[in-house]
Amino acid sequence: MKKIGITGQSGFVGNHLYNTLHISEGFELVPFDKSFFEKEEELENFVSTCDVIVHLAAMNRHEDANVIYNTNVSLVKNLIDACIRTGCKPHILFSSSLQESRDNLYGKSKKEGKEAFRDWAERHQTKFTSINIPNVFGPFGKPNYNSVVATFCYKIAREETPKIINDGEVGLVYVNYLVSKIIGAINGEEATEKLGNYSEELVVPPQYFKKVSEILSILTRFKSDYMEKGIFPNLDESFEKDLFNTFRCYVPTDHYPVKFTKHTDARGSFVEIARTQTSGQFSFSTTVPGITRGNHYHTRKAERFAVIQGKARIQLRKIGTDQVINYELDGDEPAYVDMPIWYTHNIKNIGDTELITLFWINEPFDPNDADTYFENV
Repeated sequence: MKKIGITGQSGFVGNHLYNTLHISEGFELVPFDKSFFEKEEELENFVSTCDVIVHLAAMNRHEDANVIYNTNVSLVKNLIDACIRTGCKPHILFSSSLQESRDNLYGKSKKEGKEAFRDWAERHQTKFTSINIPNVFGPFGKPNYNSVVATFCYKIAREETPKIINDGEVGLVYVNYLVSKIIGAINGEEATEKLGNYSEELVVPPQYFKKVSEILSILTRFKSDYMEKGIFPNLDESFEKDLFNTFRCYVPTDHYPVKFTKHTDARGSFVEIARTQTSGQFSFSTTVPGITRGNHYHTRKAERFAVIQGKARIQLRKIGTDQVINYELDGDEPAYVDMPIWYTHNIKNIGDTELITLFWINEPFDPNDADTYFENV
């Protein structure tokens, strides 16, 4: 059981890595708080506890580039100094960047950080891995900070018009893929280049190369088809699936529940539950009064809950947070709620008659790869 600590645990990549390790076998997570960098005793206790430290804490943007440089260099120095004071030799993995070869202070801070860790590892004969990372996108990225994708998703979902400053081609990697590469490096399963006797470098190549205008076009289509018409896009192509799962996490919570169009005549009624451009599985459940179903989350699946008879409360909570989102639906006015990835969710019959719920999910259930993790809302 490897004890792993993540500096920058609450950041974009750090949060995804922490949550993925939490549901993976063979790891024990050591909590980290950014205040540790200002408290020698806390930082020393942290490095003393860890077998592995993934150093993700860094500043990416600031109006003064010197602040970025000084902050990032200082974080590396503080971590190394704590290891030297305690005599600890954890395997340190460092998130570097493709910009380390460019003439800017952010890139310079990454290059010097890598060199400092490498020198420490060689002197103390302990393992160090530098991970060269391209532009990362995925759910929960901070708009106007982490990536152009996060900025576009946030603005489009809120009826704002993003501006393209430079319509160049961008090399991108999806955060789930990056996390898998980091875990592979922790386990020594990735092909690396030698930096020294004890130091190595893992270069993560971009998965996708897309023009900024192409990304904006796809996201605009998601807004039109998905948010305005309720249509799921084709999720067979990996980039569009990754981009769609990213986009869904920026849809405002008050978008739901979305009411269906109900067609009624002498025979009864007809309601179209989901129109999709992708494959998937439809199912339904009946639930007796007072019973709750679910309390699980997915890391890649798109899912729709549609209440067609009875009264229900659907609850969602983002993993790692305490805020619970509540929706109440009534089969007299059929409606649906879609489940974002990394949100644990449930549905409860709050009426006094049988509840009928129809479910759509974009992947047929596979018990060997269910992508279903149980946690109470």
